[in-house]
Amino acid sequence: MQFVIVSGLSGAGKSKTASFLEDLGFYCVDNMPADLIPQFAGLCLATKGRYERVALVTDVRGSLTFEGLFKALDELDRMKLEFTILFVEADTDVIIKRYKETRRKHPLTKDGTALPAAVERERGLLGPIRNRANAIIDTSNLSTAKLRGEVIDLVAGDLRDRAMSVNVMSFGFKYGIPVEADLVFDVRFLPNPYYIEGLKHKTGADAEVKEFVFSYQQTKDFLQKLEDLLAFCLPHYVDEGKTSLVIGIGCTGGKHRSVCMAQAIGDAVSKRGYVTTVSHRDMARK
Repeated sequence: MQFVIVSGLSGAGKSKTASFLEDLGFYCVDNMPADLIPQFAGLCLATKGRYERVALVTDVRGSLTFEGLFKALDELDRMKLEFTILFVEADTDVIIKRYKETRRKHPLTKDGTALPAAVERERGLLGPIRNRANAIIDTSNLSTAKLRGEVIDLVAGDLRDRAMSVNVMSFGFKYGIPVEADLVFDVRFLPNPYYIEGLKHKTGADAEVKEFVFSYQQTKDFLQKLEDLLAFCLPHYVDEGKTSLVIGIGCTGGKHRSVCMAQAIGDAVSKRGYVTTVSHRDMARK
């Protein structure tokens, strides 16, 4: 089981970090009392694989000291449960700006403490857990997408390709380009089975149509070049924080060439580890 504890300064990005982990399949719990952490970990272990990835968020909302947390961590060690502490921080000026923009209240200003003093006080309180952290992320100059990329690299590197789902959609230009498409490729230059007797009323899902389309070298060359392009682009989309990508493959009516090519591209993308679906918007049209 992968067990991640997220801590850090209020306003630094702990909630964002937890949400990214949740997107990656982690079961996330916010503000769990430290005394309950070993019991919770034991319950997760008892499920025998149901909870393979778990993330907890702990901060000054739970306590002004971390003695209880350190006792909990010692108990996890005795349980022989490996865990990762991820500490999220930012410059004081950046945190103050974020609080002013969101108009939220810092948890340590409830007693009338000024915001700058509250941030510095929290920084001092969190010093012991920062020192024990496995990784520290400074979000002062990180965009949301870059923060997501850092989280993936630090605690979920094996899930990197699964951080973005890809839908390859065939369609017919005569019915309009899909509004949800991020990338659109036109395959109307390929030989058209519509004009071949016996293939006109079939679709790209039929073996005879696929055999015809891929019997031409230009089809094979285009598929290879498109695979190369996507092999280059997809990791960069992941780095920029994109969680889903729609690739539109269009021919005239969306029944023959685009269906063949969409399936071939979908297979290629799936082999690279991405969660991939293939859909055919117009294949069933009369």
